[in-house]
Amino acid sequence: MDATQGLWLLTVPVLAVGVAAVARRTGVSAPLALVVAGLLATAIPGTPDFELDPEFVLFAFLPPLLFAAAWQSSLPNLRDNARPIAYLSVGLVLCTTLVTGYVVYLIVPGLPLAAAFVLGAIVAPPDAVAAVGVAKRLGLPRRVVTVLVGESLFNDATALTAFRIAVAAAAGEGVSLATGGERFLFAAVGGTLVGLAAGPPLHWLRTRLRDPLAENAVAVLAPFAAYLVAEAVHASGVIAVVVSGLYLGHRFTESPAATRVLGLSFWKVLTFILESVVFLLIGLQLPAVVEGLSAWHPLTLAWWALTVFAVVVAVRFAWVFATALVPALVARRRARTGGAVDDTRRLNRRELTVVSWAGMRGVVSLAAAFAIPVTTARGEPFPERHLILFLTFTTVLATLLVQGVTFPALIRRLGIGGEAERHTDAVAEAGAQHAAARAALERLEALVAEEEDLDEQVLRRLRELAEYRQLRAWERLGGGTGPGGTEVPTAVYQRLRREMLAAEREVFVRLRDERRIDDEVLDRVLRELDLEEVALSRD
Repeated sequence: MDATQGLWLLTVPVLAVGVAAVARRTGVSAPLALVVAGLLATAIPGTPDFELDPEFVLFAFLPPLLFAAAWQSSLPNLRDNARPIAYLSVGLVLCTTLVTGYVVYLIVPGLPLAAAFVLGAIVAPPDAVAAVGVAKRLGLPRRVVTVLVGESLFNDATALTAFRIAVAAAAGEGVSLATGGERFLFAAVGGTLVGLAAGPPLHWLRTRLRDPLAENAVAVLAPFAAYLVAEAVHASGVIAVVVSGLYLGHRFTESPAATRVLGLSFWKVLTFILESVVFLLIGLQLPAVVEGLSAWHPLTLAWWALTVFAVVVAVRFAWVFATALVPALVARRRARTGGAVDDTRRLNRRELTVVSWAGMRGVVSLAAAFAIPVTTARGEPFPERHLILFLTFTTVLATLLVQGVTFPALIRRLGIGGEAERHTDAVAEAGAQHAAARAALERLEALVAEEEDLDEQVLRRLRELAEYRQLRAWERLGGGTGPGGTEVPTAVYQRLRREMLAAEREVFVRLRDERRIDDEVLDRVLRELDLEEVALSRD
């Protein structure tokens, strides 16, 4: 690799991070802005072709992104919503594969049915990155976010398995429906077993290292290890990564505080960079996608692209609302028989509409499309490979443009918010903080009774700190202000303490510039100040 190629490789992540940063600051959808930036970059003379290497994408990007999402997910919440998540991540993906494939088979002359199902499997899995980001920012109810996150964790495994089966059939490997079902079950069960087998030993290793850097290094390597082991035995590497990530994330509370602080910060930065690069790469695929499309009229291509987009959107709406009837029918039957009916775990129509519209496609679809072999097992060109690439690209772009742009407006229009849920959480947190503060004070008094000659000033500060944490949680219920908009005591404390920390920081930097303290000393004291300021800025 020469210097020019290295410069271009550096330009991609730098441009991706820059565009994403501007989008975050201006409130624009970062995935959409990145895709548009990639499209515009392809029009600049001299821009090289950045054709996706599917194996590189599926190994370098997918495992860490899925692992980070699983790590930060709530295992109890996912378990509580297992049924709707399974409907979406398995049932909807397979339904989209079959319906989209059959429709494309009907409208594209000469396209084999197996090749049409390849396209169906490729465009079946939504990428929930954009949708979940908007949902969290606009405060959607927790259950809606959990369902979307759970779907994104498992739908890639279903789609990639269906894709491999369809490719094998289209390439003339003689895959039957029974053989395909066996492969699918083996991939799912095998991936789950690999993930369960990898989680406990990795957790055991992490908890015994007693070194924040080493512990987080194990976590960084974990998704790649789980993925490779599962793929080596022809199981689902995606499921193995998700299962191991859920296990390690659930046990993360057993790690030391320094490990948790470092780990959470690292995964946030890594996820931000990888997601930004991924969406920029989508836009940069345009030259490779339009190659080989001269055999079709542009209006014909546009009609096919519009049809595929409409089908994937319509199938998702129909599936979401149809499967929502299942618990309603079960509840109606229980009501007839005098059984208990629980409506607290059912999404209402507005929430179902939001879930239905959150169907943006992403890089997994494009990576799968580029993974289509050029030739079949008989040495013949794969049927309409360039057309499948084009329809995949237009579907990804259309979902990001249409659904991605309108998704926030739809949420506001429907008036869906988690205000009551957030208030309940705040009350629960205040009560928990109160109980924790009482436990801390009781432990302190027990230590005072056991030990003698403890400094009274130290004891007073410890008691004040426990009371401060307790009051902060209760005052948060009032939005951080008192009667007439006045600042509550903890808000005053935070504001004044930040000013004091800023003054301390200026002194330390000035002393370093005057060569009166070394940079190592500066790093140490600044870390203490930064950790305290982060704690103050928690709200």
